[in-house]
Amino acid sequence: MKTIRTRFAPSPTGFMHVGNLRSALYAFLFAKQNNGKLILRIENTDTDRVVPGAVEVIYNTCKAAKITFDEGPNEGGNFGPYVQSERKEIYQKHAKELIDKGHAYYCFCDKERLANVTFMGTHRYDKHCLYLSKEQIEENLAKGIPYTIRQNIPIEGVSEFEDLVFGKITIPNKELEDNVLLKSDGMPTYNFANVVDDHLMGITHVIRGNEYLSSTPKYNFLYDNFGWERPEYIHLTPIMKDENRKLSKRHGDANFDDFINKGYLAEAIVNYIALLGWSPKDNQEKFTMEQLINSFSVSGLSRSSSVFDEVKMKWLNGEYIKELSFDNFMNYAIPYFEKSNIKGKYDYNKFGHLLQSRIETFGEIPEKVSFITNYHKFDKNLYYNKRFKIDYNKAREVIEISLSLFNKLDNWLDEELNNIINKTAEVLEIKSGAVYSVLRLAISGVQITPGGAVEIADILGKEETIERLNKALNWLRD
Repeated sequence: MKTIRTRFAPSPTGFMHVGNLRSALYAFLFAKQNNGKLILRIENTDTDRVVPGAVEVIYNTCKAAKITFDEGPNEGGNFGPYVQSERKEIYQKHAKELIDKGHAYYCFCDKERLANVTFMGTHRYDKHCLYLSKEQIEENLAKGIPYTIRQNIPIEGVSEFEDLVFGKITIPNKELEDNVLLKSDGMPTYNFANVVDDHLMGITHVIRGNEYLSSTPKYNFLYDNFGWERPEYIHLTPIMKDENRKLSKRHGDANFDDFINKGYLAEAIVNYIALLGWSPKDNQEKFTMEQLINSFSVSGLSRSSSVFDEVKMKWLNGEYIKELSFDNFMNYAIPYFEKSNIKGKYDYNKFGHLLQSRIETFGEIPEKVSFITNYHKFDKNLYYNKRFKIDYNKAREVIEISLSLFNKLDNWLDEELNNIINKTAEVLEIKSGAVYSVLRLAISGVQITPGGAVEIADILGKEETIERLNKALNWLRD
């Protein structure tokens, strides 16, 4: 039985876009599920768009996403080089072979002619140079006239192929343009290089975006012209920004590194991306990588595009955060505490215990803790609480009694603080919840906090808590 071989073939043009990462993930899942191999190939023939350091970004992103390669530029293998710019002679040899077989031809047309040419009612190449005589071609070559090599695609008939997602695809040959295979600088186009490389590297399944569906017949002509076996095709629907526009690197849409910097966990990003275009049989939403490998199926791939919903990904990320051990949570959280206004002022661990179940991304931490150092005078009507029948006059009584008890407290422990709150409630004949509500507002200055009165008092310590209660009491007396 033939070994399944898939490939991830990105262009090194910068960050790892969400759509690229999904292609890599699906190629990885499909290969691993079938005991196959995943190959990394760097498609850098468009030299003008190559960004220095981009290959390292690709490797770092895939490593963080736990996508591993069996062959590639760093891994090596029996089918290298795995960088297209190092395979120039291979493409030139195969292009010349197509010329000899009549399936490709030299094109000497300049930019001006190409800009104005039409063919069969559309702006595309008209096969002009296909009809040059052998003598004309040799004369042009001898003069050093720049040329490209074009694919010779028949005009008559239709092209058909099977896609494992979209089924049978039929395209009239008259709609296909004679692709440039080799550019004037001798480098191949994507359309040519990926076919040659996929065959020579033994790729059995090509997984890519469905924008290549209409181009696939051109690739199949090349396979057939060389006498090679066609691979299986798995075309993926686009990931949409909204109903009208797909996510795009060129539009600066969010990428993997952006989400990591915003405080998402790599595992959650990968989990969410897996669900953009693929539906598990049992509607499960949370997966480990091992579960994804076991559950992934081509039959679950959608023919409809998916809308990237960051709200949903944020929820999923929160579920991952809740399941972290506290030590692991703090390893992720500390850099965000260091970026916040509590840097070096309060116990990060105490805040960590409050926040782990209350945040969806680590990037929320600076905002969640900002209240603690932004203490300032607030509207005394904020004390009003219909449920507990509290107004600012009753709030003043709560603070006065609590303060007298806090001042006498030697051990600033949660248990003792809770005892004082219950004692205050008893004296005033109100519910303890009312006391908690008043004291939380009094020492925090805000109505919504990641913890209650006791937790905040514990973080502030006795001296600062009492100082804030005195301020709050004075503001109530104004």
